[in-house]
Amino acid sequence: MSVLRLRASLLSRGAAGLGRALRPEGSSCPGSEKGASWTWGRRYSVNAPEQDRRRDAGQMELLEVLEARVRQLQTEYVSEVTVNRVEVAPLRTGDQKELQALGLVKDRAKGDANSVPSKVGKASGRWVEKLTQEKSVLHKRQQKLEVKLKNQTFCESLVKKRERAFLPRKLKENKEMPSIRKEKAVVRQETSHCSMRQESLEDKKRVLKVVQKNKTCVDNSDPSTLMPEVVRHSRKQLLILSCLECLLSQNHVTRANHILLSYFHRPGGQKVLTLPMYNCLLKAWAKQGSLHQISILFSMMNKSRLTPDLVSYASVLECMGRVNADIEIIKSCLNQMATDGLHLENLFHQVALHTQERMMVLYAIRKAEPGFSPPPAASNKIPVSPLLRDFYSKEQPVSYPKLPLSLLELQKRFQQQLKLESAMTITIDSVEKKPLTSQSHHARKLLKDLKSQWQEALMKTFRETKVHMSDLHHQANLYPYLCLLKDSDYVDLMMQALFNLPPHGDSLIHLVMDLAMKVYDKNLIQKKMKPFVLDELKRKYMNYLHLLAKDTQLDSCLPRERWKSLESEATICSDFFTQEKVWPEVVLVRLGTQLVEMLVQSIHMPSNLFSPQAEKKLIPVLYHVYSFLSVKQVGFIKPHPTFNQLVAEAAYTKLTFDSSLMPMLCPPKPWISPLFGAYVLHPTKLMRCLEGTVQHQELLESCPQGHLDSVLDALNLLGNCAWKVNQPVLDLIISIFNDKGSKKLDVPPPISEAPIPPSYQLSKDASSLEKVKLRREIVQCHKTAREMYSLRMDALYKLSIAHHLRDQIFWFPHNMDFRGRTYPCPPHFNHLGNDLTRAILLFAEGKPLGPSGLNWLKIHLINLTGLKKKESLQARLAYANEILEDILDSADNPLTGKKWWMEVDEPWQALACCMEIANAVRSPDPAAYISHFPVHQDGSCNGLQHYAALGRDVIGATSVNLMPCDIPQDVYSGVAQLVEEQRRKDAAKGHTIAQVLEGFIGRKLVKQTVMTVVYGVTHYGGRLQIEKRLKEMDDFPKDHVWEASMYLSRLVFSSLGEMFSATREIQDWLTKSAHLISKSGSTVQWVTPLGLPIIQPYHKTQKIVIPGNLQSLCLLSCSDVNQKPNTLKQTNAFPPNFIHSLDSTHMMLTALYCHRKGLTFVSVHDCFWTHASTVDIMNEVCREQFVNLHSQPILQELSRYLVQKYCSQPQSRDSSKGTSVNEKLMLKTLSHVPKTGNFDLQNVKKSTYFFS
Repeated sequence: MSVLRLRASLLSRGAAGLGRALRPEGSSCPGSEKGASWTWGRRYSVNAPEQDRRRDAGQMELLEVLEARVRQLQTEYVSEVTVNRVEVAPLRTGDQKELQALGLVKDRAKGDANSVPSKVGKASGRWVEKLTQEKSVLHKRQQKLEVKLKNQTFCESLVKKRERAFLPRKLKENKEMPSIRKEKAVVRQETSHCSMRQESLEDKKRVLKVVQKNKTCVDNSDPSTLMPEVVRHSRKQLLILSCLECLLSQNHVTRANHILLSYFHRPGGQKVLTLPMYNCLLKAWAKQGSLHQISILFSMMNKSRLTPDLVSYASVLECMGRVNADIEIIKSCLNQMATDGLHLENLFHQVALHTQERMMVLYAIRKAEPGFSPPPAASNKIPVSPLLRDFYSKEQPVSYPKLPLSLLELQKRFQQQLKLESAMTITIDSVEKKPLTSQSHHARKLLKDLKSQWQEALMKTFRETKVHMSDLHHQANLYPYLCLLKDSDYVDLMMQALFNLPPHGDSLIHLVMDLAMKVYDKNLIQKKMKPFVLDELKRKYMNYLHLLAKDTQLDSCLPRERWKSLESEATICSDFFTQEKVWPEVVLVRLGTQLVEMLVQSIHMPSNLFSPQAEKKLIPVLYHVYSFLSVKQVGFIKPHPTFNQLVAEAAYTKLTFDSSLMPMLCPPKPWISPLFGAYVLHPTKLMRCLEGTVQHQELLESCPQGHLDSVLDALNLLGNCAWKVNQPVLDLIISIFNDKGSKKLDVPPPISEAPIPPSYQLSKDASSLEKVKLRREIVQCHKTAREMYSLRMDALYKLSIAHHLRDQIFWFPHNMDFRGRTYPCPPHFNHLGNDLTRAILLFAEGKPLGPSGLNWLKIHLINLTGLKKKESLQARLAYANEILEDILDSADNPLTGKKWWMEVDEPWQALACCMEIANAVRSPDPAAYISHFPVHQDGSCNGLQHYAALGRDVIGATSVNLMPCDIPQDVYSGVAQLVEEQRRKDAAKGHTIAQVLEGFIGRKLVKQTVMTVVYGVTHYGGRLQIEKRLKEMDDFPKDHVWEASMYLSRLVFSSLGEMFSATREIQDWLTKSAHLISKSGSTVQWVTPLGLPIIQPYHKTQKIVIPGNLQSLCLLSCSDVNQKPNTLKQTNAFPPNFIHSLDSTHMMLTALYCHRKGLTFVSVHDCFWTHASTVDIMNEVCREQFVNLHSQPILQELSRYLVQKYCSQPQSRDSSKGTSVNEKLMLKTLSHVPKTGNFDLQNVKKSTYFFS
């Protein structure tokens, strides 16, 4: 048995104490008696008679060693339990078996350095040798300690003696307490004693001493590495930090401190605690002015070998300011900051300080340095990238474009948005017409009464649950998370979840996560609604609006720069209350599960609502059932059919949305950091990702200041584009929507049009085949009904939101995915939507068409039809003029005329364009006509364009319109032509499948495969795509589909390799590089030309099973940084993700430089939008930025970065030969950049159909 386990139990209780040490941890003690000790494995007493051989040499030496070891522990670890007396009960030690029964030999076999030897009689020399070694180690430690203590003052030595004497004194007062309870009691007594007594000078000296002792080494990362490593925290660490933050947000400092101490004193617990955990408690104790508690925390950090950061020192200085500490102590603290490499200036720019905290820190600093004042924020340096030098040049300032609204109007809109987000939800009118009948009024009255009953039942259950959990205050449970909001807030959230359930139910995990995230969002919004935070936000935003309002002075500042200038005048940082991280997945699941279980168990309804003559009994409103998705069994929460019928008969004409799902009524907050931007109050991620994925946010937050400025500026420019609704088109769509929809026009029909399932009744003589057929028909009907309901509700949401905003100007705040591709935050209604959604969106700002605007409107219309894709722009314009009569007829009589617009690819956008052209041509001066209509320019197979430019591939560049041509080149037709040529050769040789495919190969057959090859589609995926196309051909023989798809996929890939030889080489190089990197245990990372750090979040899937009363939930996490990389996903995803990062870079550069030209610009990835009058300018900027981007050594910079990051680690001498070979292979692969061709990038500037 380990001596360390024995030393705390060998107290005055003799053998009883030894028995407690020898029995397993956590096992119960069945009434121990004096002289009995409970063995490890068996539950019988070993009662040694007094006359037995208990005084032999081995027994005596064991006692001496134990006493010596306890004295050693007393000297070495002051915070451990100190023992004054050791008594050992009489034991039989005559044979080996009895020692095994005590567990001593077993522990020795396990290799415990402190365990008792198995042989007592012959072990005296070994024990002496062991004790001598330990004394030697102790002597060396004491020598090192003496060197460290040479410069300490006499006062500090007294403080140290006092610390050493503190715990033994307390232990003497509590001799009769068991060892484990005694340690906890000492902590409690120490805390209560320190809180009551007045802080003395000696306590302040102790703070200084601990700070000076805390000098652990700081990891000096390579300064040339642009992207820092992602900090890896275990799931347990995230849970502890989340719990501490939750408790501290409710001012439960003592309980949070107790949790930290309990982990600190556990075996191995110090390794679990991280610097953010200590910092959050340091800040809490600083507010209370408890310098003594801060000294304890610094001492714990020192023992855990953690180095304090700026947040730590800010808390110390704040506390010193509150208690009016001595000047010498403050000076020493500031000197220690400088020694640790921390600058006082950064304290006020990199640490979020509230006004009072800032005052206290300043007060403490000015006592030591009377003339100190916080320096102004350093102006951001001009980005070093040559791509951005011209943009940030102040030699030719450009005024930021004004919005078509006055300052007063914008301020009113801000107040409306603030009110909307503080309420968290908004209820709007539905565009779906539902006739009101007497049954509807009766159903609404019933629902109103039931709602009241359900709210009361939920409130009762919720409060009972809280009371039960509060009794378990000594355990870490959900109780703190159930106290963040008012009880009524939780009940309201559960009621919203009930009425948002679709008739067919929702998966339990989705419902659980949705409820938990709403609690998190509500809590964070409440924090931001605190007066001192909200007032500061209002002041900044009101001043920020001067940049945008039409009736204010012109200003050349960018939104980010403007807000940053307001930051320097502020008394609180903008992201003061955005520092709280999203709760860990386990917390979210447990909290959401608790709320869902309350919902399922608490609400009931009468069973005879629609049949009064039936027996009245209460039935659950919600049911937990299981369903199958593919081969996985998934838990579902389904509403009772009676509840669905009641809601349907109530015929509600209102829809409720979260405020974060709606467009904004005022311009978004500018992105100034990864923590601040977009919605006014609602928390928004700069980089969207799956729940539980933290590496992207950590990577962004660790970027140097100013590193992300260009990316943030591009997002701000996209988000500041104002929009309005195209009301005539919206009214037409709503009319068709309420008239059973239209499949041709992609307007979903109502659920009443769904197919009716066949009768479940079969004759008794029905065969098994008939039963299977019936089941399949029923399943198919239910599936179709669910799909129709989903499509119908999606269209209903889009149209209802548009109808609600029909007279408003609104904005779409933007963020991005991990590759840098941008997206509007509102999910339902935005310009990334389908044809129907895009047709009802217009720019809020109008511009005159000018000399070429009307022509661009006509060309855009023909592009939307898809009729003249292979024709030149002049031919498209001529065709538009030919059919001008049809265009005007469509605009005037869309539902009763010739209906030309209904036969095209994008009918609703085409109709909207027809109406705009009609208004323009009928105006007195078409060139002066104010147009709000967005015109699109789409890239020609944009992924292949980037590959061709990277490889300088002449043939590939020509096929994707990088070379000037009279007519647009179609890469899909080119590949189809090569495939057909090879098919003819094979058919001539007698290949059967080549002969069968005669007449079936065309552009449509190969388009999807060609399009997705650049995005990483495999031969298997390409075969499936071609197989699907072949099955759509009615006259193709079905028995040859599989063989034909195999044959064609091989020809398509070989043809692409022939056309894009350099592209294939680059793709292969990226794939091999990613394979070697992921095989080495690392994830693939890189940095875009604009400085955006990217990391692929593909890791081995980890299963986390969380038990619950309804069911156990299994979380599958594939983005946990603590798991090994998923080699297959890392390998296959790198080429397409790298290309996506390049097309996002090109889009952002175009957005920035279009701003310099005064253009309105938005994008849908590789489709760029602007006014008709500025299309020519946008095309020029687009081509210039593409050339500038690919004029950079992109592949060479990528290779240099990968080599530096993954191959620059020093090789250990004892590394295996295999490892050395792998490292050499990785170095050779990463440094071998594919050779490029001789294509001249300047040709892109002359290419008309590059974007068209």
